[in-house]
Amino acid sequence: MLSRKVKKLGGIFDLDNLVKKINELKSMSEEDSLWEDKEKAQSIFKEKGKLENLLNNFNKLEAEYEDLVNFNELFKSENDDGLKQELTDLLTNTVKLSTVLKINTLLSGEADGNDCYIEINAGAGGTESQDWAQMLSRMYTRWIDNKNLKKSIMAINSGDEAGIKSITIKVEGENAFGLLKSESGVHRLVRISPFDAQKRRHTSFSSVWIYPIVSNDIEIEIDNKDLRIDTYRASGAGGQHVNKTDSAIRISHLPTGIVVQCQNQRSQHQNRASALKMLKSRLYELALRKIEEKRSKNTQEKKEIGWGHQIRSYVLQPYKLVKDLRTGKESSDIDKVLDGDLDDFIFSYLSTNNK
Repeated sequence: MLSRKVKKLGGIFDLDNLVKKINELKSMSEEDSLWEDKEKAQSIFKEKGKLENLLNNFNKLEAEYEDLVNFNELFKSENDDGLKQELTDLLTNTVKLSTVLKINTLLSGEADGNDCYIEINAGAGGTESQDWAQMLSRMYTRWIDNKNLKKSIMAINSGDEAGIKSITIKVEGENAFGLLKSESGVHRLVRISPFDAQKRRHTSFSSVWIYPIVSNDIEIEIDNKDLRIDTYRASGAGGQHVNKTDSAIRISHLPTGIVVQCQNQRSQHQNRASALKMLKSRLYELALRKIEEKRSKNTQEKKEIGWGHQIRSYVLQPYKLVKDLRTGKESSDIDKVLDGDLDDFIFSYLSTNNK
């Protein structure tokens, strides 16, 4: 069965065309006039690196599959318990790599290769929801680390007693937006509250918003009269300096109601520039979503993501279950999911929306 999957992946990738494209990009990267257009040169090297990584991963999968076959034959002949564990570990790694490669075949959107922002906001419910927002922040941070992507906190508002009211995380790396775009929506937690002395069951909500970082060559018009810019004193991470001055910036885009904020820079000017870039990215994502809605045949996907658009449920009591309400994908290993193991949910969403 795995052999068929490996062959199928080879067909999906069109390996001959992939190698041809890499060679074309390599030739372009060696041209004397390459750096006359810096942005074009960077784009060529980025695309070349992406395709080379894809090819290397497929070759690695083929090699691991061959090792798996050899280990299996050895185990059948010797029936060694030590070999059994090695075989199990190798099979697990091979399946994981296969899933990663399958996910990459589904990333074809205009902004899928872009870096992105993760914005998490606690819903109503005070400390309960604020703690849930922090749990989600930890889940995505673990996922980012596991993918060897780069992260930086742009803004964070601490909770009143525990957790966080909101956080914005910048994620940089290959296919960051394409992989994380499936996480936009409302996430629901059901558990016995650690903050309730009577140990009652509570339901908490937090929203997650993923939007791509727009490249410099894409023009997004922003009229200054449409903006309300506020300064405030930063809270949470950022060191002593940001907590002593009103250097944090909040920008509201009046026509759309979009609000962005930044506090990770040391000066108000730097935070303003970063916040404007975040706003540009939000408006770009909004434009992309409108285009996608026009193309979509699924009326459910045409709903604006907001507090009424719940995408995933996490139940800790009376039983353990994570369920994606869009795809039906489930997992009873909620601790593993909250520790950043999201690939199965991401693949399920991408598969459903690429049919």
